[in-house]
Amino acid sequence: MQLRLLVLLVTAVAMLSSSPMSAAQTPPAPTPIALPNCDSSCGGVSVPYPFGMSPGCYLPGFNLTCDTSYSPPRLYLGALQVMGINTSDYAVRVRGTAVDINGGGAPAASGRWGGLGAGSPYVVRERRNEFILMGCHVLAELRIGGSNMFVNGCASICHTANDSVVLDTTATGKRCSGIRCCQAPLAAAASSYDVLYQRLVGNVTTDYPNVSAVIAGEGWFDEVLNTQEIFEGKAVVPSLLEWAINSTALSPGETRDGNATCPGDLGTSACHSQYSSCRTIANRYPHKHTRGYVCQCWKGYQGNPYLAAGCQDVDECLLPDKCYGTCTNMPGEYLCRCPYRTRGNPHIKNGCTLHADAKEEKAETKILQAKSWAVTTTIGEPKVITLEELKKATNNFDKARELGGGGHGIVYKGILSSLHVVAIKKSKIVIQKEIDEFINEVAILSQVNHRNIVKLHGCCLETEVPVLVYEFISNSTLYNHLHVEVSVSLPWKDRLRIAVETARVVTYLHSFVSMPIIHRDIKSPNILLDDNLTVKLSDFGASRYINVDQAGLYTAVQGTVGYLDPMYYSTGHLTEKSDIYSFGVLLIELLTRKKPISYRSSEGYGLVKHFVTLLKEGNLFHILDPQVLKEGDGEVVDIALLAAICVKFVGEDRPTMRQIEMTLESIQASKEECASNATDDESEEALG
Repeated sequence: MQLRLLVLLVTAVAMLSSSPMSAAQTPPAPTPIALPNCDSSCGGVSVPYPFGMSPGCYLPGFNLTCDTSYSPPRLYLGALQVMGINTSDYAVRVRGTAVDINGGGAPAASGRWGGLGAGSPYVVRERRNEFILMGCHVLAELRIGGSNMFVNGCASICHTANDSVVLDTTATGKRCSGIRCCQAPLAAAASSYDVLYQRLVGNVTTDYPNVSAVIAGEGWFDEVLNTQEIFEGKAVVPSLLEWAINSTALSPGETRDGNATCPGDLGTSACHSQYSSCRTIANRYPHKHTRGYVCQCWKGYQGNPYLAAGCQDVDECLLPDKCYGTCTNMPGEYLCRCPYRTRGNPHIKNGCTLHADAKEEKAETKILQAKSWAVTTTIGEPKVITLEELKKATNNFDKARELGGGGHGIVYKGILSSLHVVAIKKSKIVIQKEIDEFINEVAILSQVNHRNIVKLHGCCLETEVPVLVYEFISNSTLYNHLHVEVSVSLPWKDRLRIAVETARVVTYLHSFVSMPIIHRDIKSPNILLDDNLTVKLSDFGASRYINVDQAGLYTAVQGTVGYLDPMYYSTGHLTEKSDIYSFGVLLIELLTRKKPISYRSSEGYGLVKHFVTLLKEGNLFHILDPQVLKEGDGEVVDIALLAAICVKFVGEDRPTMRQIEMTLESIQASKEECASNATDDESEEALG
């Protein structure tokens, strides 16, 4: 069997070098960009939600008009023709006309551009737009519409009345030289602008009638062939708008700094995708206060964040120049590795070079075999289980037998010939990382023995990535118990006991095995519960041994966002205190029933920061699970304080796992004693 394992593993990893990218993969089907039963385009221009053209198809202020009298139809925002909408950049490309000039033959005149409307969600974007003045002997000042707030200005002169526009072609991008035209950056965003003209010589419109000003997208004026159309008001000028969704977190007329306008629960705001986040947008002029927000898909996702299924995973393996090695797409990310027998940088062309060290390969195989066979030294079950038996146990890995899984693999429920009910973990992807984690998990689980650690029955070595067989834990995960779609979840007393049992098993890993073990992925999905809600810690694939006399070790960062120690993330230095941080997040999750991965407060804070902030302010009740408030007593604050210490940024400021275990046991004992005394009092009263 040992020789067979070597052949099988070589076959498995050799498959990785067959192609730098999976050509068989096809892009995902297009996802809808508008609400159901709503038109999503007009004249070839896409109309994504929150925009729409019919009642019920848009958010307030985002209604557009499709003018079908043109061929093809044209899309309009008021008097501005819409050329394109980009939800990821919260931008709208529009086309309009030049600034109107009023004032007759006086030395001064004025004009206005815009009219997007008071309270409109749109402003002209200051980036990628510019102010352009054309004419002779005229100075123009650009101001915020309806105010005296100065934005920018420039002056244009002429040698003679027949001068033509002169561009500086030596500059980066052609610029007006000041002869017959001038340009200035748009220094502030606004919904409308006033232009004040001052004639340097003579009157504005009588002596030199050809005067015009525009607000245009950068680069447009460089391509203009007929400037006379601008003077005549016939030119169609492009510009770029941006928007923000009006915040329901604010009272009418109220403004706030920071991220206070972002709703805490994205499910009830305009951000409907679970893979999106809210970002505050400030009206940069005339004040700096925040009045609205926009939604954006997470990194690694793309699409419309305003729709429930709008943000879809980006398959980076289909993108050019992303990976020149073996590429595996993952939710929100991708893995890029050099093929088997090569090493180097797979992200650059020809970055992986041949590497074949037979002695090293043979040694690694022996380690794998030794660790696989070591399973029986602890658990006394069959060392190796055949693939045929696993197929019978799972009805050929029937989908109906699936217990769960993720991007890496699937877990099946099975019944062995010995009538043992087991959980069978089968990898979905064939990469060296999966094989490494198999080696790691077998090595660790064969050396530990604790009632709160899931037991390993054996493994199958006949597959590309070996299959692991565990005891079957019947009652799902702590995550699934906490985050149910009902108001009542696990009783508080059970949550407290689960915290104590988890602390005990992590203390065992840190302090009571021959070589300390850092779990590295403590989170509610990795805490299984049996019928008695007893904790069974699982998933040791990312765990690491550490010498007793070592302060830590440097590794590639691995873990789960939301639970991941920020100091480990920033330095790559893994210590036992990294598990302490993750355990602290778990305590917060037990107290609040909020999901650490996706939670965002109205200020844009993650779960840990918001929890600690409210604790310092004495407003903890704002975030605690109402069930905890109802069932708990003073121990709730004690555990909240303990959680806050566990999630301190500096690892040295966190307690040890043994200290945490003793503290929780003391809290639990006090809780049980109070409950017992209350029961005795009730009994005495009943007896009279």
